[in-house]
Amino acid sequence: MTTPAVVLVGPPGAGKTTVGTVLARRLGVTLRDTDADIEAAAGRPIPDIFVQDGEGHFRELERRAVRAAVTGHDGVVSLGGGAVLDADTRALLAGLPVVFLDVSLADAVRRVGLDAPRPLLAVNPRQQWRTLMEQRRPLYTEVARATVTTADRDPEEVAQAVLDALELKET
Repeated sequence: MTTPAVVLVGPPGAGKTTVGTVLARRLGVTLRDTDADIEAAAGRPIPDIFVQDGEGHFRELERRAVRAAVTGHDGVVSLGGGAVLDADTRALLAGLPVVFLDVSLADAVRRVGLDAPRPLLAVNPRQQWRTLMEQRRPLYTEVARATVTTADRDPEEVAQAVLDALELKET
């Protein structure tokens, strides 16, 4: 089984894909984004999957995508914000170099935008984000080897903090 160099978890707007891209470049590996994998496999955007097939179907696709990514990719893996809700996924992440990118509500809203197609943030995005974080924060911290705060840091600085937290060296 191949294992990732880094697995990034966190809520919508944490910068998992952006920071993952920087990390992959700096480590000389590739980035695998499970949300992109899901969209490619389904042939449609995630919001469409939610609307047409429901959250349950999406979560099943997500479970499969996460398993494939964390068992078959040796680069950086970026997980969708809700992937940690699944107990099997949390068990799969045990012992892996998982980093929780912790982001403030203000930064997340600025990054995601209130009109972005995020299915779980469609109605009252600020309150929905707070509710998501109340539910998910304990799960993010449960699976994470390290937590990196993104406040007042650009993607390069966050990537450096991840490298430092995991004691990884650039290639």
